[in-house]
Amino acid sequence: MEQEKRGQWTSNFGFLMAAIGSAVGLGNIWGFPYKMGANGGFIFLIIYLAMVSFVGIATMLGELTLGRKYGMGVIGTYRKISEKYTWIGWLGWFSGFLILSFYSVLGGFTLRYFIGFLLELFSSGAGFGGADSGAFFGGFILNAPMSILFHALFMATTVYIVMGGISGGIEKFSAIAMPTLFVMLVIVVIRSITLEGSFVGLEFMFKPDFESLKEIGLMRVLKTAAGQMFFSLSLGMGCMITYGSYLSKKENLEWNATLIPIADTAIATLSALAVLPAVGAFIYQGVEGVSFGAGPGLLFVTLHRVFSVGMGGAMGNFFGAFFYFLVFIAAVTSSISLLEVCTAYLIDRRVEKGLEPNRKKITLIMGTVIFFLGFPVAMDGLGAGKAGGALIDIPATIFGMQEVRVAFDCWLDFYDMIAEGVFMPLGAMLMSIIIGWKLKTTIIKDEVEESPGIKMKAYNFWDICFKYIVPVAMFFVLLGQLDDFFGLGIF
Repeated sequence: MEQEKRGQWTSNFGFLMAAIGSAVGLGNIWGFPYKMGANGGFIFLIIYLAMVSFVGIATMLGELTLGRKYGMGVIGTYRKISEKYTWIGWLGWFSGFLILSFYSVLGGFTLRYFIGFLLELFSSGAGFGGADSGAFFGGFILNAPMSILFHALFMATTVYIVMGGISGGIEKFSAIAMPTLFVMLVIVVIRSITLEGSFVGLEFMFKPDFESLKEIGLMRVLKTAAGQMFFSLSLGMGCMITYGSYLSKKENLEWNATLIPIADTAIATLSALAVLPAVGAFIYQGVEGVSFGAGPGLLFVTLHRVFSVGMGGAMGNFFGAFFYFLVFIAAVTSSISLLEVCTAYLIDRRVEKGLEPNRKKITLIMGTVIFFLGFPVAMDGLGAGKAGGALIDIPATIFGMQEVRVAFDCWLDFYDMIAEGVFMPLGAMLMSIIIGWKLKTTIIKDEVEESPGIKMKAYNFWDICFKYIVPVAMFFVLLGQLDDFFGLGIF
């Protein structure tokens, strides 16, 4: 009865589309190409694939197992394991809460760019006012009312879908959105690799560059690849525990936990193929302001220039609108999983008390709180306040840390440090230790084999992963994140 009140996936396909959608987001479409571009191309790709194989799949399996076994969201799951572990669940819950507050602002940016290119199709200058890509982006992020408006539109979309419930909202949307996203991505890839000079980007992606590796440093590339793998797969923030809690006992956990990272990695690689060959083509053609290592600006400045200047005309505007709509869909499939993590806790508490879940009211309240939490991110111009002009700036001192502005240029960085820098890798590391040493990995085997006719195929491998590989890797990611934010000089 409790499970019926909470909701359940109606099919394994629907679950897979939702879970893959949670993993596929801005971390794939935006983060993977620019991190690959800034970290040696092919070498980064190989290290990333190794991290997924030995850490990502195991962590995914652990989270799905705990969710299905205990049938609750991330907080309830750890509370059921032991009251003393409840705080670990709160780490995941607060991570989703904080990440969605800035993720929604960035998602709003993708919606603004989609509308911009759509308007340019009908009238030149209607979408971006004839401004250069860098000038437009700089002006847009300093326009707080406009940033808040698109933040609100993105958050409203997320709330509306989650209000529909597991099968009627999240599953229904994901079952349509993910196949659509894949087809759109393939179309963009085909266009990208057929541009004149695209071979420059393809060589960068697939030709080992050991000189670049020496310059960047193996440890830094390894740390970046590990961090990207971890965050791209939506691990450590309670998403997969929550989604796993709605999963039927008849589904094969081991197979699903393997398929989701494979699909996520395939889409991340396709995203790089959609972006880097196009960037390479316009480097080859001599278009100014285009480079592989453009950093986070790759999505909103470099690619804007690729579509508006490199391709140009109606074709450029069409593919610009097409691409940013694709990114918008990817962002929404991730944001709904983050909001579901936040709402699931309150729904679980009501169900435990024998009350009706009242999903719509809870979702609206949580969405509204997260929306207002995102206000500082939308209003500080992504750190532009350092140069003046932002409506709100991050304080010079937070919790007595005089040098905080050195580490945090903006509110996004500050929220990101708390969630992705500390809570997520710490939570995943503790989960693997609990499974490997406290509960023992037989809990994984027993839950996998709860499914009729299913036998766990790689128990010994997962046992080693949970006891040794995942805890060490997560400690490494945690250390790397702290090093990035505080400039500790470790790597």
